[in-house]
Amino acid sequence: MTSGLERSVSYLVLGLAALAALYPMGLIVATALSPDQIGAEGGIHFDNFKAAWEQGNFATYLKNSVIVSGAVVLLSAVLASLAGYAFGTMKFRGSQVLFYVLLLGLMVPSEAVVIPLYYDLEELNLTNTYVSLILPQVAQSLAFGTFWMRAYFRSAPHEVVEAARVDGAGHARIFWSILLPMGRPALMTMVLLVFMWTWNEFLLPLVMITDESLRTAPLGLSNFKGQYTEGTALLAAGAVLVALPVVVVFLITQRHFIRGMVEGAVKG
Repeated sequence: MTSGLERSVSYLVLGLAALAALYPMGLIVATALSPDQIGAEGGIHFDNFKAAWEQGNFATYLKNSVIVSGAVVLLSAVLASLAGYAFGTMKFRGSQVLFYVLLLGLMVPSEAVVIPLYYDLEELNLTNTYVSLILPQVAQSLAFGTFWMRAYFRSAPHEVVEAARVDGAGHARIFWSILLPMGRPALMTMVLLVFMWTWNEFLLPLVMITDESLRTAPLGLSNFKGQYTEGTALLAAGAVLVALPVVVVFLITQRHFIRGMVEGAVKG
């Protein structure tokens, strides 16, 4: 009886939490499909998305976000996996100190370093380029990525690793052919989180980019808001366009993401 009551209460709480999370999203979608002007004909207006796409130049902004996010995710995944493997499976002098120094990247907010970073990149003539958006975000993501992948490699089955070493496998083969394929949920979880953080980044593009052709989607949406403060439906349609890639990526990777989070919680 108690178990059934607990299950019912759990479902109720989860249902209320889901409604609280989905309500703002549903409201934005409903607003995006509503008439953009007072007195306009009612019904569902899918043409708002076309108008927002054309008037807000979202094709360029989304292309820039795809380039930046793709590069950051790729570089972060490769570097964090290699670093996580080294810290998780190898013992070398200073490894603990080096790892904790790397973790300082999780404690320093980007707001504290963005202005000095801007002047450094300006001296190198790298502002207003993709590099000024990609490299700093790779550095920001590397601390978390290394921490996450190190936890996976430390928890990997030692029997499998030892068997591979007996068969003559070196570090490269153990990493690429054995441990990394086994750690797909952990890797996909890290990739999804880094992608979401990079896609939604606003401060760094705001500081580094002045050329409109290099603006990312969140920055472009902010500019669109300034142009269409009265066009609520168009603004909501623009917000849906910006958020849609994140939703699609999450739906594609949700199975690995949930599995990776559950395994991480259990091992933690």
